[in-house]
Amino acid sequence: MAQFFEVHPDNPQLRLLKQAVALIERGGIAAVPTDSSYALVCHLDDKTAADNLRRIRGVDDKHHLTLLCRDLSELANYARVDNQQYRLIKAATPGPYTFILDASKEVPRRLSHPSRKTIGLRVPEHKTLQALLELLGAPLLATTLIPRGQTEPLNDAEQIRALMEHELAAVVDAGACFQQPTTVIDLTAMREGGDAVLIRLGRGKVSTMGL
Repeated sequence: MAQFFEVHPDNPQLRLLKQAVALIERGGIAAVPTDSSYALVCHLDDKTAADNLRRIRGVDDKHHLTLLCRDLSELANYARVDNQQYRLIKAATPGPYTFILDASKEVPRRLSHPSRKTIGLRVPEHKTLQALLELLGAPLLATTLIPRGQTEPLNDAEQIRALMEHELAAVVDAGACFQQPTTVIDLTAMREGGDAVLIRLGRGKVSTMGL
């Protein structure tokens, strides 16, 4: 049964977020707000939790999972980023963008794409999520909260609890999110002189990066 944490959207109560972080550290899956839609998250280094995350979301190991990072320096620890890629990411960070990059050795092999060795990374702009990441002291492994068999993300915490409370350890309610996933941009070709490729147009505006 999921524990429900209702927090203030601008000044989230840290005592409640610490309880949510403790559940994540024990291997739980949590539903958390982001600057796009709600997301399902778990601890980066917990294989069982990552497997449960994929099961709840209804995806296999070919589906790109995303690392939610606190800032650009943390992002650079988990991806190989050259100067051109860095400038493009910096122009849109923090914000509702997911960047597909070559995974560094810091990313467990089981979490990167099995054939391409890439990973999705982003730095969200949401006070509650940023506070969670700060308390955890590490990135969160995440995927957009789209229930199995559906195509649209959920943005209401009460609805998430009603639908998924038996599968989750925690639901963090900081109010409704935007009901749009992130914009996804593949930057891997840039390392070989190619262009950034728009994979999915979501909430983030691509004009920010000149695309």
